Amino acid sequence: MTARNWPLCFAGISGALAVLLAAGTAHDPPEAIMVEDLGRIQTAVRYQIWHALALLGVGAFMLKGPSGLLLIAATGFALGSVLFCGGLYLLAFTGLDYFAWPVPVGGMAFVAGWLALAAYGWRRGRTIG
Repeated sequence: MTARNWPLCFAGISGALAVLLAAGTAHDPPEAIMVEDLGRIQTAVRYQIWHALALLGVGAFMLKGPSGLLLIAATGFALGSVLFCGGLYLLAFTGLDYFAWPVPVGGMAFVAGWLALAAYGWRRGRTIG
């Protein structure tokens, strides 16, 4: 794995995990999981899928050439997936409030990723046209 293709690898693994978690909780939800926790899992899966797709796109652009802004975007999406989605999964499966702290940090990582992607688009548009 190189510095340019890690987002594609992460996107594939993250997407696969999201599908497994969605299918597992939809078809055979554990009896101990409360309705509120199922909502957390559904939210995490939704965000994880969208950001796996975003990483797929960013990763495709990164294969064309290096870009600091794309690297920031990819890192934001990956960290957001781990912290935001992972925090929600841990909250849902353990019920321990201790695991709530990564969720807002991961949300901010998502925002940073999207802003970096917007900056890349802005800068790219200015250099082309």
